Amino acid sequence: MAKLVFGMNLSLDGYVDHEEFGPDPALFRHWIEQVRGLTGSLYGRRMYELMRYWDEDHPEWTAERRDFAMAWRRQPKWVVSRSLTSVGPNATLVAEDIETVIRGLKAGLAGEIQVAGPELAGSLTDLGLIDEYRLYFHPVVLGCGKPFFTGPRPPLRLVASDLIGGAAVRLTYVPA
Repeated sequence: MAKLVFGMNLSLDGYVDHEEFGPDPALFRHWIEQVRGLTGSLYGRRMYELMRYWDEDHPEWTAERRDFAMAWRRQPKWVVSRSLTSVGPNATLVAEDIETVIRGLKAGLAGEIQVAGPELAGSLTDLGLIDEYRLYFHPVVLGCGKPFFTGPRPPLRLVASDLIGGAAVRLTYVPA
């Protein structure tokens, strides 16, 4: 049975914003290895549209960015959206009966499926489908933006804490 994991970079005050801060080289390497090990990723529309950046090579990329792109392109992706009519390579659109499809993925696959996007994660939390939360805290305070938890915070139990790279702390929680 696959495990659904929601993990993202966030500020100390709980906001996600890829334009305000990013991972240092060690944390970026961690993300490359994380993506390589995934069974697949589950995206909401907005996060998927941001991640489509990795579908095409860019001449200014470093070797690490190319590694990430290759890992991202290789993995299966499921995109939850009622507004999209198509998705890119190695992706499947999930527009109807979302809960049944995701429960089927969990039952039919092994390994980890990453959940990407706070709003999708909030919906899946409400359905009791998220198995683990990984919060990668960065030493910045944003004061506003998209919160990591978009709805009521679920009761959680801390199972691990790690320093990743020079400044990010990962806290790993499971539903209590």
